[in-house]
Amino acid sequence: MRLRYKPNARGEIEKNPLMILNPKLYKGKWKEVFGNDKPIHLEIGSGKGDFVKEMALRNPDINFLALEINIKAFVLASRKFNIEEVENVRGIVAGAEDLEEIFESGEISKIYLNFSTPWPKRRHHKRRLTHKNFLDRYKKIIKPGASLELKTDNRDFFDDTLIYLEENNIKIIKKDYNLSEEDSKVLTEYERKFRKQGLPICFVKAKFL
Repeated sequence: MRLRYKPNARGEIEKNPLMILNPKLYKGKWKEVFGNDKPIHLEIGSGKGDFVKEMALRNPDINFLALEINIKAFVLASRKFNIEEVENVRGIVAGAEDLEEIFESGEISKIYLNFSTPWPKRRHHKRRLTHKNFLDRYKKIIKPGASLELKTDNRDFFDDTLIYLEENNIKIIKKDYNLSEEDSKVLTEYERKFRKQGLPICFVKAKFL
């Protein structure tokens, strides 16, 4: 669905204390941002924020970071992130290419990739968030033994992702070519849409060695 232009999106985001427009200032200081030593989980490409907010509500002992570069989508997430309702979530306006400038080694305990752009054309595969280019970035910001979870409706992207993981010494813990809604637990906006269309949801959980 195409998002309408929101001329005041940036200004609205700036007013929310849970939204961070200059995340590079906090490299190595994310525990200070949350004010505690709880594990930090990162969703890359959070869109409208439904998934990460629900995860934060269900897991108060974990801190969640939602990273999104599209301000038009993220202003909708900002409206859902309310300090009175959920304290353990922060929104970051940035792209995945900036991860090494935002996080120190060992700051992230888990990464979520939900319905990332599959970039089907071969010449665009390097843009995939599971390509070696990005897996190498993740390795530089995670704790030892950190995990990665991915959901997608695109089977070709999923099959290629399994190859990327194996080639880069990332152990596949679980894979499912038709994840049930019960096992999925927290659904994103895209997942609800695809399930209504009867599309199978592919899932993989992997561990960095």
